[in-house]
Amino acid sequence: MTTSDELLGDLLRQVSRSFYLSLAILPRPLREPLGLAYLLARAADTVADTRLIARAERIGHLEALRRAYAGQGDAGAVARACAPQQAHEAERRLLERVDEAVGRVARLPAADLARVRAVLTTLTDGMLFDLARFPGEDARGLAALGSLAELDRYTYLVAGCVGEFWTDVHVAHRPRLAAWAPAAMRARGVRFGKALQMTNVLRDVPADLAHGRCYLPAAELAALGLAPADLLDTAGATRARPLLARLIDLALGHYDEAWRYTLAIPRLEWRMRLACVWPLAIGLATLEALARHPNPLAATPPVKVSRSTVRGILARSALMVGSNRALAAEAARLRARVAGRRAGAAASVVDVEA
Repeated sequence: MTTSDELLGDLLRQVSRSFYLSLAILPRPLREPLGLAYLLARAADTVADTRLIARAERIGHLEALRRAYAGQGDAGAVARACAPQQAHEAERRLLERVDEAVGRVARLPAADLARVRAVLTTLTDGMLFDLARFPGEDARGLAALGSLAELDRYTYLVAGCVGEFWTDVHVAHRPRLAAWAPAAMRARGVRFGKALQMTNVLRDVPADLAHGRCYLPAAELAALGLAPADLLDTAGATRARPLLARLIDLALGHYDEAWRYTLAIPRLEWRMRLACVWPLAIGLATLEALARHPNPLAATPPVKVSRSTVRGILARSALMVGSNRALAAEAARLRARVAGRRAGAAASVVDVEA
């Protein structure tokens, strides 16, 4: 087994089960640039989240990684400093092998190399933004994003840019995509990434609050008579339900564009279609679970989709992947379930407040 196979096999599976599903189904020429980019982004994110290391040092390590990813520095020094601090073995192993991944990236064809380096620059910018915007480490230092515009920028930096990258890599490697309008599909790819990140944001509110981060915009909370710290209380989290409903609607708009992206993939590119259908269906199932939960902004443990639900999604999608009509119907069904749950939850909040 080659170094690349090792990195994109067992190690990738351990640090990302969900992304590994999508990557493993793709044709081999796509797996290397996409998988290596993910591994290096995940390594940088691990450094950013290593709270046993002082924040200023983490920022320095991230900046060093960004230079190394651009071919101008030593990633190994960061790994040696941060790997021993990891409680999870898979994340420690990832950092220990970050130099190998950087070296493998450097041997990519020039066009893929440029794309990987560009997306990693944007992703690490997002991580640095996150560390600067949220200076605390726990609820005592809680800070919030200011506005919906800032939330939108954040979701681009940490996920929307990946949709662009994914699109560019596929267009470059898959001749059947030659008929695509690149600018329009890149824009839809951005919305695809934002859909998934908005889902993560809404699912992870309680855990993020505990770490001093509130991605729900302060301006929107203020319109409900709330401050970010109010979300730490169960009653305050309940009062924020109208904002949750609004953000679910915003996420659904992104999902609509992501499904249009998926349906534009030629039927013969069934691997790419499945790689897109899976995260969209799992993401919408997660949104439905959030909308169904009595108080999702205070949920501990976090709301998750069951493994049996994921298995059902994989099985159904395999049967319908070649049919745009079937996929569109499935997308509409999943969307309607989220919208219906959201409307029911909003009505129950109005009843309680009345």
